[in-house]
Order: sequence, then structure tokens, then C-alpha cells
Amino acid sequence: MSIGTAQIKELRERTGAGMLDCRNALVETEGDMEKAIDLLREKGLSQAAKKSSRIAAEGSVASYIHGNRIGALVEINTETDFVAKTDEFNEFIKDMAMQVAASNPKYVGREDVPEEEIEREKEILMNQVVNEGKPEHIASKIVEGRLGKFYEQICLLEQPFIKQPDIRVQDLLNEKIAKIGENIKIRRFARFEVGEGLEKRNENFADEVAEQMKKL
Repeated sequence: MSIGTAQIKELRERTGAGMLDCRNALVETEGDMEKAIDLLREKGLSQAAKKSSRIAAEGSVASYIHGNRIGALVEINTETDFVAKTDEFNEFIKDMAMQVAASNPKYVGREDVPEEEIEREKEILMNQVVNEGKPEHIASKIVEGRLGKFYEQICLLEQPFIKQPDIRVQDLLNEKIAKIGENIKIRRFARFEVGEGLEKRNENFADEVAEQMKKL
């Protein structure tokens, strides 16, 4: 059966579970909201939101290097040192380091994006919509929709997970919280690329050879 966005949104607001988990629960229960809530509770996924408010001051740092040219460091926090040493957690943090290296996000989540950057993007998108000749009464809705793509590009939690592109990193994080039973926070990351930010030589090889021949 067809599951609407409004149903998924309501279930997510009531349980705190990830969007994909909510959709799957509604599909499995044929759209029955209460049964879907019970199903998520049975799986422990509805508890992820409650756990996410607890203090996480332990954790670990992981790195990922790709071809000796791109590298990433990620710090992810947990509530206890015990969880930080588990295979489940360490696999997750390594995956996040790989995600940062591959997808090059600028921020962890939407709340980290400076307001002025959001407003600048909205202005650009609005100008695009106007230039496309879209009706004024739907322009704002179109901009909001495209703004989601903007967040997907720059926010780690909004990006499709590189190993499973049909879910977001946020959904994967919620699943890990539910499975491990502790709050997990992606705190910060850094990405490095060889030569990034440096002025690079752009000389023609033939001209270089000709210049060398003059000296002979």
C-alpha cells in the first residue's frame, strides 16, 4: 500500500525513530499508526530520541586515508568507555571517517550551519525559481524543497550513507543508538586533501620543454 509523507512524519514525531524505520514500520503494519508505534517500540527504535538527550562524554577518534591523498578524522562520543571499545561502535566510527573523506561535508547537522549561509542560499534559490518562471504562490515551497538538497550536500547527518544510499547518516545513527542502548554523538570532524587551498602550477608542458631547450 501507499504510505504518505504526512504519516511518516507523524510517526517520526511520536517515536523519534528514523524516517526509513518509520516508513518500513507503516508498510509492515499496512498504515496502522498504533501498530507501527508498537512495532518500533519492540525493535527499540523509538527509544533513540530519548537516549539522544543523555550526556555522552566518552568515545573515540577514528581516521581514514584514501590513496595517500585524502584523509579524515572523526570524533564520536558515547556515554561509557565500555561502548567505545565495542566492535559495533568502532565499525560505525570508521564508516563515518570514510563518509567524511568521500562526501566532504562542512557541518555535522543543520543546527551547525550559520544563519547567514542559510539566508544566502535561500536568496540564490529564490532567484532561480523566479527566473524559471514558477508561480509566486508556490515559490517558497519550491525553495524549501531545494534547501533540503543543500543540507544534504553540506551536513554529514543529512547525507546518504555511502554503504547504503537509501538511508541517511542520521537514520543510521538512530539505529546504532537503539541497538547499542546508549547515546551516540558525532561531535566533530576534519578532512584533509593534498594540495587543497594551495596555488598550483598550471604551466604547459611543451612550453616548459621549449624553455629548457633554450638553455642548452
